[in-house]
Amino acid sequence: MPITVPEGVAISINKDNEVTVTGSKGELRRRFNPDMSITLDNNNLIVSRPSDSKEHRSLHGLTRSLLANMVEGVASGFERNLEIVGVGYRVQKAGDMLIFHVGFSHPVEVSPLPGVSLAAEGTNRVKVTGIDKEAVGQMAAEIRAIRPPDAYKGKGIRYVGELVHLKPGKGRQSGR
Repeated sequence: MPITVPEGVAISINKDNEVTVTGSKGELRRRFNPDMSITLDNNNLIVSRPSDSKEHRSLHGLTRSLLANMVEGVASGFERNLEIVGVGYRVQKAGDMLIFHVGFSHPVEVSPLPGVSLAAEGTNRVKVTGIDKEAVGQMAAEIRAIRPPDAYKGKGIRYVGELVHLKPGKGRQSGR
């Protein structure tokens, strides 16, 4: 399946399969497996494989997905939103870092990964943005890992829209 390259995105492919994608948001560079053939044909990026072996089929899909994410990232960027749930739990911005108060005896400071920006929306929302989908997802996962949602009360840091199934507590049991 070809990848359509939008207006304002430039792509250069080196002979050793290093692809550079430049757009309005920035520039991404990545080296791909030399077995995969990457060609640019009138605003369509095409990935092809030399054989139908299992390894080549899996590399084909991986290469295509990574290239599509690079093109989308430099054109429009990626973002992950997190919310903080819990009484007294909050976040505040200090410079480019975020400071989390999530029930520990100390505040937790988080610095952004290279190419990622962090923003605090109010006191209970965090927005992670960037052009590299991998880095944005990694940063969001690291923030969520500070205090994952509790299974009994639902308190913690979660992705917006994440469903947290609450377990029943040790309440009264029927039939006794």
